[in-house]
Amino acid sequence: MGSVYQTPGWPSLYNPGLEILNIEHSEPTQPGGAYLQHPSDVFRFTLYWTLIFNTPLSFICGAYAFWNYSFPPSTRPAGQSLSTNSYGKSTYHLVPLTPASPVTLNNWEAPAPSKLPRINERRSRVAFAVIVLLAFLVFSLAGSVVASAVLGFAVTGLYRAGHFNISTWIPFLLAVLQAVIGLLSIWPSIIAIV
Repeated sequence: MGSVYQTPGWPSLYNPGLEILNIEHSEPTQPGGAYLQHPSDVFRFTLYWTLIFNTPLSFICGAYAFWNYSFPPSTRPAGQSLSTNSYGKSTYHLVPLTPASPVTLNNWEAPAPSKLPRINERRSRVAFAVIVLLAFLVFSLAGSVVASAVLGFAVTGLYRAGHFNISTWIPFLLAVLQAVIGLLSIWPSIIAIV
């Protein structure tokens, strides 16, 4: 009679040396190892590891975008700097609000009406920053589910085609691979956007 398969509990990581060292003339499954047989188990393990690795990275990138939207850099042009008066104090360059002489009064045109500040500008900026942070987290979750499904089921098919056993280390390594590739692909584009 064959043994009944029981899904190992997550994470079920074991000493990887069991799979690498002294395996000549040994059984395909090593004593002390944990193996997955059902595609749904491989997907579940891969999803858990992917969430563990991707969510913090996406949160860090989202927090960076949140910070930049909430507290944007100074809007003062680079050419306008503070000047120092004779007392050594920093002063701003002043521009008169009215024409300097009656001669320039005749040539003076009324300035265009200035744009009024928006009501609750800070609140809308923070609200937009929160939306950006939540978007990072939602897209991280959605990407983790899709990538785990694709990789988990594809690897299960490959291992079954080769009649290999899927170690519980395989979903861990797939998640690490996803996180590294995701980090390499997201960072340059987010820096350009933010």
